[in-house]
Amino acid sequence: MTIALAFSAFQLWTAALSPLPSMVVRSVHVGFLLLLCFTLLAERGPGRSRLVGWGLGVAGFVLGLYHWVFHDALILRAGDPTTTDLAVGVLVILLVFEASRRLLGLALPIICAVFLLYALFGEYAPAPLDHRPYDFAQVVDQMFLGTEGIYGTAIYVSSSFIFLFILFGAFLERAGMIRLFNDIAMGTVGHSQGGPAKVAVISSGLMGTINGSGVANVVTTGQFTIPLMKRFGYRPAFAGAVEATASMGGQIMPPVMGAVAFIMAETIDVPYVEIAIAATIPAILYFATAFWVVHLEAGKHGLVGLPKSECPSALAALRRDWYLILPLAALVWLLFAGYTPMFAGTIGLALTALVVLGTPISQAIPRHALRILFWIAIGLGAAAFGRYGIGVIALLI
Repeated sequence: MTIALAFSAFQLWTAALSPLPSMVVRSVHVGFLLLLCFTLLAERGPGRSRLVGWGLGVAGFVLGLYHWVFHDALILRAGDPTTTDLAVGVLVILLVFEASRRLLGLALPIICAVFLLYALFGEYAPAPLDHRPYDFAQVVDQMFLGTEGIYGTAIYVSSSFIFLFILFGAFLERAGMIRLFNDIAMGTVGHSQGGPAKVAVISSGLMGTINGSGVANVVTTGQFTIPLMKRFGYRPAFAGAVEATASMGGQIMPPVMGAVAFIMAETIDVPYVEIAIAATIPAILYFATAFWVVHLEAGKHGLVGLPKSECPSALAALRRDWYLILPLAALVWLLFAGYTPMFAGTIGLALTALVVLGTPISQAIPRHALRILFWIAIGLGAAAFGRYGIGVIALLI
């Protein structure tokens, strides 16, 4: 949690004040990602592998500071890397490959390795696959010292926009948004034919509006909806499939969509809000289709919903937790008003903190205790980002 909290503090500092050059922010961002990746995975292994994981994580973070420490010198010798530059670049590339292997398996590292080997030895390939020679220094320089390799557009978007939006979703989840979304879904469709599966579709769609991550969606809503579906007669395989399908749709559910939406906006140079508007109809069709499929499955097998008495009231849930919608509403308004995603995400985070502090419960807590609880909540939100966001951003390294 300490690492995730430091990571969050660094990103919020750079997002709010822009005190560092973009290349430095990208490099430190990757360093934090490597540290989080290796340490989180190391905690699951035995003692020796845990020590190795921590060693790799610390090495990745320290090397991530290289662009910060030597920023001016690297600019002056751009295009003419020293032996030290090349050595550090090779180590960072190897660490990125190893982090990808541990997180995602061998497929992606093998594909990337093939293309790296092609850059180095493609001059010997038969025509028309051959290309002009590139020496080792050029390849490392492109991958490590420029903005077209590891620190390319994907990491720029990750370090500026995606992080803020994932953290925004993590904070809202910690503030109680999961309970609100589940209660709304249960209260509206829980008692209908195949209610539990419809609850999974609606709650996953609502969760998609704030996190944009299929993995985080499954982890948060699935632990409630999958057992509920199984209890009311759905086959375990179908219950898991419904939750996975609905949760993956969260990546195209505005306003907070998956990482690809931010990369699209940056690559084709259009405002993010236009991407969100374009995704609205496909997202509605996606969840409507999933909703209809589970309705048909329930009718086929005669699966009923929950008793009306066991379903919470959607209106009561809105009256109880209406204030949690304010940060999301403000985020949508800021995006449609023409503000940048970075500004909108920062304001959304600030409003989330203010909303939590302004709740009736917080008014009854002594001020010194409230400060402690507030920072604990910040730490838990950062830790949630560490668990859910690392898998999303790792794909961008």
